[in-house]
Amino acid sequence: MFRKMRRFRQQLSDEETIAILEKGKTGILAVNGDDGYPYAVPLNYLYRDGKIIVHGAKAGHKYDAMQKSDKVSFCVIDKDEVVPDKVTNYFRSVIVFGKVRIIEDEALRKEAALAIGRKFSPEEAVQEDMNRSYANVVMYEISIEHMTGKEAIELVAMKAAQAKEKE
Repeated sequence: MFRKMRRFRQQLSDEETIAILEKGKTGILAVNGDDGYPYAVPLNYLYRDGKIIVHGAKAGHKYDAMQKSDKVSFCVIDKDEVVPDKVTNYFRSVIVFGKVRIIEDEALRKEAALAIGRKFSPEEAVQEDMNRSYANVVMYEISIEHMTGKEAIELVAMKAAQAKEKE
């Protein structure tokens, strides 16, 4: 169902891919938008237990699109270093395909909101934000169906050279 990576030598291991998702802060969520146009929006997120947690408002383009179709993709960029003299980019990124659902269970919804808040802010600020805006927040969970990590061929070569030096 999902394509294999064409440049498979650049594919990261599952462990490397998960590490990028765990440490990342911002990802790009892509949904099936209005009139068949893709809609992509940057979001803070939390990766845990093999799922991606995001939040949003109870209205808007993203909300409407996810009500119409639960299929999404999510991209996280770990490295983006333009190397002008070599006319290349040393990149490392992850792309996820999955299905999104609203977290309906109130206890799970609140726990997810607190967890994502604590990833980025001190406890006091999280509690203040929860008191102010929690009633208007929708928490989403993306169940991952397929994910791949990829890095620039130059980074692959650098890793191979470093491994060889250690031998």
